[in-house]
Amino acid sequence: MEPQLEHRVTDSVATVVIRHPEKRNAMTAAMWRSVPTLLEEFAGDPAVRALVLTGEGRTFCAGADISTLRGSPEEAQGLAVRAEEALAAFPKPTLAAIRGHCVGGGAQLAAACDLRFAEEGALFGVTPAKLGIVYPASSTRRLVSLVGPATAKYLLFSAELIDAQRALRAGLVDEVLPEGELGKRVAEFTRVLVSRSQLTQAAAKEFADGRTDRDAHWAGQARASGDTAEGVAAFLERRQPRFGWSVPTSG
Repeated sequence: MEPQLEHRVTDSVATVVIRHPEKRNAMTAAMWRSVPTLLEEFAGDPAVRALVLTGEGRTFCAGADISTLRGSPEEAQGLAVRAEEALAAFPKPTLAAIRGHCVGGGAQLAAACDLRFAEEGALFGVTPAKLGIVYPASSTRRLVSLVGPATAKYLLFSAELIDAQRALRAGLVDEVLPEGELGKRVAEFTRVLVSRSQLTQAAAKEFADGRTDRDAHWAGQARASGDTAEGVAAFLERRQPRFGWSVPTSG
């Protein structure tokens, strides 16, 4: 089977699986190109309330398929950045479920997700220094926002791999699970995500990502949606809330 991004939607959660097992799920040019289109489809689907990105088998993603760098490294890097930016801009909660290697372009994709859960034994690395590549400015800033300047420099300067516990301490991952427990925890947590207010999540995502010009917009959305009244009523009545606001579909 050709390298590809497999995907499915179950219980309001879209799962995207990086599949290229012959090269530890390295991303080909075609796979990078498919990311923005696939995410646009899920962003416009009201049945999707959260997205999980993972790799097939025991590896998340070992980065870009190096054979794609032989022709035009700049073009290959541009494809990776566009995929990363599309993932970062996805308007619903995103979670990277990480086993094994999460390296290079794989780390770019994981960093662009809102949250990262890793299995014990996972390894993380940002490796452009091995290839003489200038890491993109946007990717560098995103890495710094997660782990701080010192750890970002450590990773970028050395291209060394760090284990899941160090990644947890640095802020690169949010939870580390024992071997065999990652899938269960991701399913449990995404059930929580899809039960919560999409209005709260969408506004919080923009604010946390640094948007500073949308306060009035989100205040208006909150007033018009009725979600606050529903949330309070559900709390007082001891029932699950039925929130009505959803991410607007484009077009």
